[in-house]
Amino acid sequence: MAAKIPTTIITGFLGAGKTTLIRNLLAEADGRKIALIINEFGDLGIDAGILKGCGDETCAEDDVIELANGCICCTVADDFLPAMQKILDRPDRPDHIVIETSGLALPQPLVKAFQWPDIRTRVTVDGVVTVVDGAAVSEGRFAHDEHAVEAQRAADESLDHETPLSELFEDQLTCADIVLMNKTDLLTAEQAAHVSHDLDHHARSGVQIVKISDGKAPIDMLLGMKVGAEDDMETRKSHHEREGGEDHDHDDFDSFVLSLPAVSDPDAFVSALTDVVTAHNILRIKGFAEQVGKPMRLVIQGVGPRLQSYFDEPLAKSGLTGTRLVGIGETGMDKTAISDAVASAINQTLAA
Repeated sequence: MAAKIPTTIITGFLGAGKTTLIRNLLAEADGRKIALIINEFGDLGIDAGILKGCGDETCAEDDVIELANGCICCTVADDFLPAMQKILDRPDRPDHIVIETSGLALPQPLVKAFQWPDIRTRVTVDGVVTVVDGAAVSEGRFAHDEHAVEAQRAADESLDHETPLSELFEDQLTCADIVLMNKTDLLTAEQAAHVSHDLDHHARSGVQIVKISDGKAPIDMLLGMKVGAEDDMETRKSHHEREGGEDHDHDDFDSFVLSLPAVSDPDAFVSALTDVVTAHNILRIKGFAEQVGKPMRLVIQGVGPRLQSYFDEPLAKSGLTGTRLVGIGETGMDKTAISDAVASAINQTLAA
C-alpha cells in the first residue's frame, strides 16, 4: 500500500497572510509536487487565480482546486471530500497537499473529516498551521479589517455556525500545531513579545509561536511535521465542545459494502437509491452496477441525495458481476435496513 499523502491545513482570518504564505511555500518547493485546495477569497483577489498564475511548475492549474461554495467546515461532505478524492484518484500522486481554509472555518471539523474511511487510509494531517495578523492582535482586533470578515460571514449562505470571532480565533489557535504571528515588521519588539505571550496563552502546550513577516517561513518547518492530527482530536476541542456542547459537524463515521444482483432499469434504480440515501442519511455512496443485457459497467456516485450515474467501460474489462456499492454515514446507521432497502430497489427494477 502506498504511503499516506501528508496534508497541511493552513487556517487564519481573512487578511492574515495565508495566501502569501502558500505562494512563498511554493517558491521553496524544490521539486516537491504540491496540490492545493483553496477555500478563501482574500484581499488580493480570488486566491486560486493568484496561485495558478505564479508561473511555477509546483502550482500548475490542474494542481489547484477552488472551493467557492462557502465555509469548508460546513460543506465537508458536499465539497471537501469530493475534492480530496479527485486529487487522490489522479495517477500522478502529489507529494503533499496544502489546504487553505476560509477565514471563517472552524478547523476542528475539517481535521475530523480526515477520519472518513475513504480518506484516512490514503492521507493524513501532517500538521495545522494557524496564521495570525500580529499587528491586528496588538491593536485589540482579530483581523486587520473585521468589517470585511463580518461581510464575508453575511454573504456566506452556506455557513451553518454563528461562532463569535473571539471563539473562532480561539478555535484556530487551539487546533494549531504551529502558530505563525505574521506582520511582525509592523510591531515594536515589545509589542511582538506581548502578542506572542497572549497567543501562547490560548495555544496548546508545546505549540510554538513563530514570528514572521510577509508570510515568509521555511518550508521545512511547516511541511513534514508528521503530527497525524486526525488521531489527536482530544487535545484540539473547540470552544463549544469545551463548554459541553456538541460540535456542528459529524464526529464519527462508519461505512458499509453491499454486493447485490444486477439491475434491470438503471434510472429506476438510481431513483430508488436516492430515496434510500435520503431516508437513512447516507453521506456518501459510490460503486458499480451491472445492467441486465448491457455489456457496459454502470458507475454510481453520490454525495448526500445528489446521485449521478454513467457507463464507463465494458463489463468484460472491469470483471464486474452484479452490483457493488460502498456507503459512508454517521456511526449508528442501520446497515441491515439499508442493505434490505437497496436489495428491494434492485428487485423492483427486475420485476418491472
